[in-house]
Amino acid sequence: MKIYKSKVDWWLIILIGCVFGYPIIDGIWTNEYFLSAISAFVLVLFFLLAKTIKYRIEGENLMIWNTKIEIKSIRKIYRTNNPLSSPALSLDRLAIVYNKFDEILISPKERNEFIDELLKINPSIEIQD
Repeated sequence: MKIYKSKVDWWLIILIGCVFGYPIIDGIWTNEYFLSAISAFVLVLFFLLAKTIKYRIEGENLMIWNTKIEIKSIRKIYRTNNPLSSPALSLDRLAIVYNKFDEILISPKERNEFIDELLKINPSIEIQD
């Protein structure tokens, strides 16, 4: 089993920190502790979820959270900056096209190593830059 972590954009950490950090500080200054507690909870929840974003290659399957993709069903991989919601912490992403019409966006930190590992299992994957 190989595990690849998600690449993380530094600006995303700053953005999330500001969006949820400001209400925490503002709530403390204005004695709105409920607002601070809710914002802190959401911030901690985000970081806990972000920490679980990993891409695992188990045998002939790619596991992304609870999604199981047969590597033999992957038809194409291409680079994208699509901002759609996905299990990726960076906009420097790979789109994986599998089955007939399915697609998932991911952002492995070791992109080339990740693609090479998939190609070892399914050499017919079309790679586009």
